[in-house]
Amino acid sequence: MSEEFCVVCGATGRALTDGVCAECAADRTELVTAPERAVVVLCPHCGARKSGASWARAGASPLLTAEDLVPLVGVHPEVAVREIRWEETSATGTVRELAGLARVRFRGIEREVPIRLSVKTEHQSCPDCSRRSGRFYTAVIQLRGGSERLSEKPKALRARLEGIWAEVLAEARPDWRKAVSWLDDLPEGWDVFFTNTLAARSIARVAKQKFGASLKESATLFGRKNGQDVYRVTFCLRFPRSNAPPAPRTAPAADVEP
Repeated sequence: MSEEFCVVCGATGRALTDGVCAECAADRTELVTAPERAVVVLCPHCGARKSGASWARAGASPLLTAEDLVPLVGVHPEVAVREIRWEETSATGTVRELAGLARVRFRGIEREVPIRLSVKTEHQSCPDCSRRSGRFYTAVIQLRGGSERLSEKPKALRARLEGIWAEVLAEARPDWRKAVSWLDDLPEGWDVFFTNTLAARSIARVAKQKFGASLKESATLFGRKNGQDVYRVTFCLRFPRSNAPPAPRTAPAADVEP
């Protein structure tokens, strides 16, 4: 009874696929590929990366990392990548030449595959940063004292409200914080401008619940887009002074002898 053998190398006792052993199939297969020139578009302000028509990873490093390089590598359907180590071989202002070594598994065997990759970095402001730089906003939160009348000195009032705002932001979701565009200080408090109305509304409600503030919401017509009215929404939060002295209580009238 004849034993099956690899039709390429003639080896026996090995697992075969279509008559070829894994070692020979690996020699004849492009396990890992890389483009001649790849482009990574990142925002120079927040570090977000552009992927197709969307942006992601805001807050990432403004420099290229392995997280940017791995998605550029093509992998054969039967290959599992264990690790890729990168080394920069040369660099200019916008282009980096890199040599990679990928440790992969293919049909039960492991191989190390060299990779050559050239990456050009392009800088482009993401939509959020473009809006911030253009002072675009859809909502504003007004941080104010506990009454219409300015009962605190402006400097002390702003300091108190600034501390409250820092506590509110510390508990806010990252996507809510990301929507904050800029702050204006005023004698009566702070105005916080947002590029997302839902984020502003959510933060305003958190602040109301946490600090017992009063909340009023109003909207003004800003313009029209795609045939629909576009509004800017204002959320006015009033924070009472926690250290205000209690209101004097009127003493009960003493009983008078007739």
